[in-house]
Amino acid sequence: MIQWPSISVIVPTYQREDVLCSTIADVLKQDYPDFEVLVVDQTRDHQPATQHYLQETSEGGQIQWLQVDWASLPAARNYGIERSRGDIILFIDDDVELPAGYLKAHAQILVSKPEVGAVAGRVFDRMKLGDNPDLSIDYLPEEAMDPGIAWYYIDLVHTTQPQQVITARGCNMSFRRDIFGKHGLRFDERFRGNAVREESDFCLQIRQTGYIVWYAPEANLIHLGEETGGCHDISTRSLSYQITFYHNHFLMGLKNLSFGQAMRLYARLFDCHVLGHPPCNKSGSPLKIITRFSFYCLGFLDATRTLAQTGKRHRVYTHPTDTPMSLSAQC
Repeated sequence: MIQWPSISVIVPTYQREDVLCSTIADVLKQDYPDFEVLVVDQTRDHQPATQHYLQETSEGGQIQWLQVDWASLPAARNYGIERSRGDIILFIDDDVELPAGYLKAHAQILVSKPEVGAVAGRVFDRMKLGDNPDLSIDYLPEEAMDPGIAWYYIDLVHTTQPQQVITARGCNMSFRRDIFGKHGLRFDERFRGNAVREESDFCLQIRQTGYIVWYAPEANLIHLGEETGGCHDISTRSLSYQITFYHNHFLMGLKNLSFGQAMRLYARLFDCHVLGHPPCNKSGSPLKIITRFSFYCLGFLDATRTLAQTGKRHRVYTHPTDTPMSLSAQC
């Protein structure tokens, strides 16, 4: 008989209403012997119905409703980690739908595979499935394990078979508590805005622990990809979004990659996002290429300034001295 480990489900949320409530309700319906739900809420003012639901479920002991006065996805993850008790830390987005047995699917992998430190669940992404409804991939190509170019080959939407991968998607990933306790890893709060690559950066750090990241298609969920709230707090057409996008990619590369790996990343980033070649398929207009190249350069300068000013420090919004609970439990 399986001794199921306890699970802490952490739901960072920002500017979400009805879909947040339905996401929480889906978690609470899970048939699992020992789990808690922590909602790290970065929304300043909710609609009355959402406010009532969060208060009711919190006062009833069904969730921990943790309200903060800043907006940062990596910091929200850290804040939840340090207030959780589970042997497994599981992250979902605030706009997902969960099937029955979802929590057990994550736990099963970590119970049965001691070499696995992180589980990357499959994501039935509404928008990406719409683009390629008939695409099916059994095993990812070798390039999907190259830290320089993996991000253009890894596909956790259409891939059907379990296998080792280099990263998880932030809307569906779980970790042994050991990752945060014994190894002391945290999400880097310097990843800004829509926090592109913050989960990739974290999974690259896991390589230093000896654990691997395992893709489990049976641990799947539906990602609704709501058009407002969440990571959409910045318009994709804005100057801030564009610079932040490149800043986060360059920051990940400067922190984690060898010179050769970093050059492959930056070259592919330029080819896809600046020149607009596949899979980005952007406009080849000379004016737009020049504009995107300016963002590319500004993002690189911004990332180098971030590292020069902060060094290895990655806590911006949260602080270890604020930790109210021990991280000594292990799965």
